[in-house]
Amino acid sequence: MTNSAAGQPMVRALFRSVAMAGLPALSCKVYYPALYGATPFENNTGAIPAARGERPYPLAILMPGINVSPEAYGWLAAALAQAGFVAVIYGWILEEMPGMVALSPGLDVGALKPDSYGTRPSATALAAVIADLAAQNSTGPLAGLLDLDRILLGGHSAGGSVALMNARPDWFPGLKAVFAYGSHSKASTALGYPADALLPLPDALPTLILGGSEDGVIAASAFRYGHDGVSQPDATGPVVRTFKEALASKRGDCHLAIVRGANHFSPTCPADTATGRPFLDWPTTRADAEIRKDIAALVTHFARAHVAGDESARDALAAMLKDSSRCRHGETR
Repeated sequence: MTNSAAGQPMVRALFRSVAMAGLPALSCKVYYPALYGATPFENNTGAIPAARGERPYPLAILMPGINVSPEAYGWLAAALAQAGFVAVIYGWILEEMPGMVALSPGLDVGALKPDSYGTRPSATALAAVIADLAAQNSTGPLAGLLDLDRILLGGHSAGGSVALMNARPDWFPGLKAVFAYGSHSKASTALGYPADALLPLPDALPTLILGGSEDGVIAASAFRYGHDGVSQPDATGPVVRTFKEALASKRGDCHLAIVRGANHFSPTCPADTATGRPFLDWPTTRADAEIRKDIAALVTHFARAHVAGDESARDALAAMLKDSSRCRHGETR
């Protein structure tokens, strides 16, 4: 006897190890829409085949925050799989700065300096993740099911900043849209920028910038950008300024949402207080499950609208941005 009936749709995942020349391997988890057939092979191995639709699945690549376990984004990857995407989360532990071993989205800090920014990618893991998806599309359980020409790139915290700054299809062909949560493009004074500088973002793609109204980590990080952040702690200013000043596009496909009651680590579940900087965060003011539901809805509506071409999702996203009970501030331009 099993607890699931044959023919039941579900979300399943498989693991991948992606080799990196001269560096530790990436560990990836790939979430996909599956269809349980109750076969002896499935029951013995747990390997459930992907559901086969009329066309290959669009893809979503989720970049983690610094020292945030990729498993913390599993719930969002599963939501994207339920919305008809194949979603990848990954972890990469390496020493990007001397003496600082960390779980990282993959960042070439040198590519962010004033004389280098915009001349080369700063996302050091992204090309390898896309190449591995191409390999999976050639052989294995997802062969022929992945659309490498429809990729959503997204991330949280530093991972979101990396996503925003590398949302360039001339660097990474196949990218169709980008989103970020708790991220901005303010430039660190340690890299040689003046106080309060914003790095301009590529504006080739539809963009969703999300923030939390109670983001204590952004508020506490003001010193990195030339402010003390003590007299007037600002949880949302860098996020809002990034949308309004660092993005030049006015095509009507760029969106800002400040999620009411959410904090910096609202996109992570389960919470992990042992790594990262959650001790700096402010308390959420709505139920965490309710906040995650809103984040998932915003991301999946955006993904379906701008990657999968679902017009009804555009309307649903617009309605959410106007719902003041869920978004303290929503804007499209």
